[in-house]
Amino acid sequence: MTFDKIIGQEHIKEHLKTSAKNGRVPHAQLFVGKEGSGTLPMAIAYAQFLLTNFSDDPETSALKCEKLQHPDLHFAFPVTTNENVKNHPISNLFLDDWRSFITENPYGSLFNWLQFIGVENKQGQIGVDEAEDIVKKLSLKSYEGGFKVMIIWMAEKMNTASANKLLKLIEEPPSKTIFLLVTEDEGQIINTIRSRCQALHFPTLSEADIAQELIKKSASENEAAKIAHQAEGNFNKALHIFHHDSKDLQFEEWFITWIRSAFKAKGNAAVIQDLIQWSETIAKSGRETQKQFLQYCLHFFRQALLLNYGAPDLVFLETATPNFQLQKFAPFIHSGNILTIEKELSDAQYHIERNGNAKIILLDLSIRLTRLLHTKEEKLNV
Repeated sequence: MTFDKIIGQEHIKEHLKTSAKNGRVPHAQLFVGKEGSGTLPMAIAYAQFLLTNFSDDPETSALKCEKLQHPDLHFAFPVTTNENVKNHPISNLFLDDWRSFITENPYGSLFNWLQFIGVENKQGQIGVDEAEDIVKKLSLKSYEGGFKVMIIWMAEKMNTASANKLLKLIEEPPSKTIFLLVTEDEGQIINTIRSRCQALHFPTLSEADIAQELIKKSASENEAAKIAHQAEGNFNKALHIFHHDSKDLQFEEWFITWIRSAFKAKGNAAVIQDLIQWSETIAKSGRETQKQFLQYCLHFFRQALLLNYGAPDLVFLETATPNFQLQKFAPFIHSGNILTIEKELSDAQYHIERNGNAKIILLDLSIRLTRLLHTKEEKLNV
């Protein structure tokens, strides 16, 4: 993957190329950006730039990099056990799947990756087995005598044991060894590693850049502009909308069923049974799906708040459910309840990520939401 295939982010491309040509290549770099902003494809393009421009045989090196098979290009990413890997999962055991996944959608999310390898009902992580494998790989000499590049995707998924094992290596790597840590949430990476990396923060993609790329994929100008507006700078989301992905439709159905039941539940104990049934339905999905859904809920509430406070230009959400109008729902989300709603959703995500009982967590969240939706907005006396 070369820089010219990366969507937007021109200033970051120029910075990386210029610094490399001037011999200023930090040994540990942190690429920070939201899903769909291009952090992973940029890391791969940067690795290819280093491995080909400082190689005695640039053409052969470029060909190997395009296939993600260069012997000095290494990857680590969240994995877990599946039908083929029963124990001690490490990235090397999933490399063929990884190459196919990147080829199909380099802007894909962690959820997409876990779906791709058939384990969306589990949570992937970068464990101590992975750290040991990284240490082993990077202790060897460079195959072509130039740089060795280790790309750690979703670096926030390193557990504490793994991060501590890699700390010394990241601080003092072998000569010409480059670490590229790609993350959506740098706050989850331990401080001792974060402080040893030079961080590059990626902005979300512009609507113009996303629309231009969608047109290349046969979207009409009007369709591309509409999707780019809905995507909120996330090219992965834009692709899912373009291909009519059913995931968001499922999330929308779950959300609206939940909201309608929560409204009716006040003073009507019989509706609690509906909330119990709803909680059981969501609990049957995998934990990554549950976390994605709660993130979707958070986004939905924020969009309603923006609409309620007169900022329709910032509202990208469009619903497909009959007889549901965001304009009618929006007045119920306001300054008197939004912060508490966000906290409850974040707490639910936290407990699900730590393997709490999803049915109990979601039911508790539902009961709390019933009260919050009927909270009145506090009027300020001016």
